[in-house]
Amino acid sequence: MKFIDLARGYERYGGEIEEAVVRVLRSTRYILGPEVAALEEELARFVGVSRAVGVSSGTDALLLILKALELPPGSKVITPSFTFVATAEAIRRAGLVPHFVDIDPRTYNLSPEAVEEALRRHPGEISAVIAVSLFGLPADFEALERLSREYGVVLVEDACQSFGAEFAGRRSGSFGRAAATSFFPAKPLGGAGDGGMVFTGDEVLAERVRALRMHGQTRNYYYEYAGINGRLDEIQAAILRVRFRHFEEELRLRERVAGKYRRALADIPGLVLPHVPPGYRSSWAQFTVRVPGRDELRARLSERGIPTMVYYPHPLHLQPIFRDLGFGEGSLPETEKAAREVLSLPMHPYLTDEEIALVAETIREFYR
Repeated sequence: MKFIDLARGYERYGGEIEEAVVRVLRSTRYILGPEVAALEEELARFVGVSRAVGVSSGTDALLLILKALELPPGSKVITPSFTFVATAEAIRRAGLVPHFVDIDPRTYNLSPEAVEEALRRHPGEISAVIAVSLFGLPADFEALERLSREYGVVLVEDACQSFGAEFAGRRSGSFGRAAATSFFPAKPLGGAGDGGMVFTGDEVLAERVRALRMHGQTRNYYYEYAGINGRLDEIQAAILRVRFRHFEEELRLRERVAGKYRRALADIPGLVLPHVPPGYRSSWAQFTVRVPGRDELRARLSERGIPTMVYYPHPLHLQPIFRDLGFGEGSLPETEKAAREVLSLPMHPYLTDEEIALVAETIREFYR
């Protein structure tokens, strides 16, 4: 059993993918050609925004958004500590300062109450909020959009794990001033390498991101911004267009797997299943449970050949690279507790009933 079985996906769509790759190779248009343009148009329509800009990775999508926003240098950006390092890394690379706040223990996303407390305690210091839609579940954007308006800060969605998810009838990627997603192979919509996209309804911001991904160039060899080489390759775009044709079916298959896990793991004392509040649709990037004694359970699953992952064992506020920010142990209690207890089980659209049953029975045996 594999944690994420990319080979099964290739078995399904490999022929289509190879045709698309060969088409690009024969075209000799390898950078920012018709495949990227078509993918941008298709995904913008799917998300429900007017602009999408293909870039080199989800990390670069976040960085380019922050650079395009032209926030005050050295200002603080609220973000969770319970996330992949790229979120806070992009803040630092943009010349800004990460300001970590705690999470909602049920969803693992930013706690709106914690965000509001930080905004009240640091008036004038905070310029933006980056809300991560973790494990495929959107953050509480109803509350976060209200807070961003009330306190005059910019809201950005880190949708790198949640493409295809929904909240209140809107798709992940449509929230805030702009959103970033990732096409890393293990994501819900994954390519065959790195890639990402910026979504926004702000035409000026989109054009600035387009310039920034090309070294800041606004016309041939004329540079208005300090940009990066952040372009999406044509081959990746062509592969993603194939995968996107099957994306709705894959979302339904992910929901099927999550539903089977829920039924098979119900009523195990102490085991907390993923929480999807009313009005939300998760894209199920991960199926993450939480339990005291996580490491012992993980060892038992490993003995049975069942791979698991821990996202994330070391919160960012306790990492050496962010030690200078002054967050000590105990400063974000819900984040630190989640880091000790979460465990992600094998999750992909092609898990069989037998594999799900093996995972569930092994967990039940452990608790018996």
